[in-house]
Amino acid sequence: MPNVVTCNYIGRHELKANLSRVLRDVSTGTAFLVTDRGRVIAELRQPGMVDTSSVSDEDRALARLAAAGLLRVAERRQPAYQPSPIRSKKGLAKALLDADRGK
Repeated sequence: MPNVVTCNYIGRHELKANLSRVLRDVSTGTAFLVTDRGRVIAELRQPGMVDTSSVSDEDRALARLAAAGLLRVAERRQPAYQPSPIRSKKGLAKALLDADRGK
């Protein structure tokens, strides 16, 4: 039976956006506690993985509190947008604004 290498918290929105990466991590032994609004709602791990000896007592206690709704786990916010890969020459924005303003 494989050991749990690490246990991470992941929000359900982040899980949805990064499902392929998360499943790859799970296949290598990483366990995830899935959260919704700071409350643990699910656990992702390899089938049969029951040895959690490498998970700290603190992480287990935090997971129990979060599952009971007594603790809200912080979730990383997703960026509002992806930066454009298109780059323009330096000063173009200023030149366009100046032209628009009649300067």
